[in-house]
Amino acid sequence: MWDKPQLLLWFANLLTALAVLLLFYSVVFLGVHSPLFPVRAIKVDGELTHVTREQLQYVIKNELKGTFFTLDLDKTRQAFEKLPWVRQVSVRRRWPDRLEVSVEEHKAIARWGSIALLNTYGERFDAASNEALPVLEGPEGTEKKMVDGYRQLQGILLPLKKAATHLWLSPRRAWRLELDHQLTVEVGRDDAMARVERFVDAYPNSLALIAEKHPFEYVDLRYPNGFAVRLPGYQPAGEGKKKPGKA
Repeated sequence: MWDKPQLLLWFANLLTALAVLLLFYSVVFLGVHSPLFPVRAIKVDGELTHVTREQLQYVIKNELKGTFFTLDLDKTRQAFEKLPWVRQVSVRRRWPDRLEVSVEEHKAIARWGSIALLNTYGERFDAASNEALPVLEGPEGTEKKMVDGYRQLQGILLPLKKAATHLWLSPRRAWRLELDHQLTVEVGRDDAMARVERFVDAYPNSLALIAEKHPFEYVDLRYPNGFAVRLPGYQPAGEGKKKPGKA
């Protein structure tokens, strides 16, 4: 080998190239991990109603580790998404020293029983709220179906100027709803929305007239040609009168 100058030259060039690559890698590594490239500014965007400045500062102070180059964007996103009202976060670097965080909050549309809230996408999330929200209850996994049903009912009930304040879906997929915390409406399973539409059409000229004289708290729509109304304390005319000759 030592008597072959051509091979020696090639070997020397290889060692030189390796040394240059190693030096370049070392410079890049030191530069990337150098404190000379810190994240100096963090800009948070989004329509924030429930997420507080203190919560954001806590995440920034305790969860964000690394320099502009080494900061793990995925872990940073996950850290922000742990906050109760945060639905989705996107994070990106902005040269030379800024981090941009875009936050989307949950928009609560209803309560899921007494254990959680539902957002406008039909997703369940854990957070505290003092808003007067309708309550939805149903089998696990039906959250989106119930939010879609609630929205549809809102439109159907509009002519009555009444709101669904409580909505149930049974394991057999039968619907029941409560209007204005007063009237329970048993809807059933088949053609549920069509039944509610018939109820809304008939209410002003039939059920509303009954309610004027005999307020009721329950109506059953599960009949092909009408409704059943439960009238508490109602007695037909003449009932309760003593019969002649009886003490």
